[in-house]
Amino acid sequence: MNIEIRVVPNAKKREIVREGFTLKVKLISSPRDGKANEELIEFLSDTFRVKKSEIKIIRGEKDRRKVVFIPVDNNVIDTIC
Repeated sequence: MNIEIRVVPNAKKREIVREGFTLKVKLISSPRDGKANEELIEFLSDTFRVKKSEIKIIRGEKDRRKVVFIPVDNNVIDTIC
């Protein structure tokens, strides 16, 4: 499932909040050298219990707004967020 995500880097703690059809994901890492993208994939992997290699950033690699593929159903997202 493709999910629209808005990333907030340099946050005090990791968190996922649902905002309409998008997810707002707060990350501790800074957006330098791809560290925030690595943390995003790791955090989503832990949260949705899928392998990191199954999560793909489809659009927005260098932007705060991203489209990410996560192999889960919409029901799983509703349960977590």
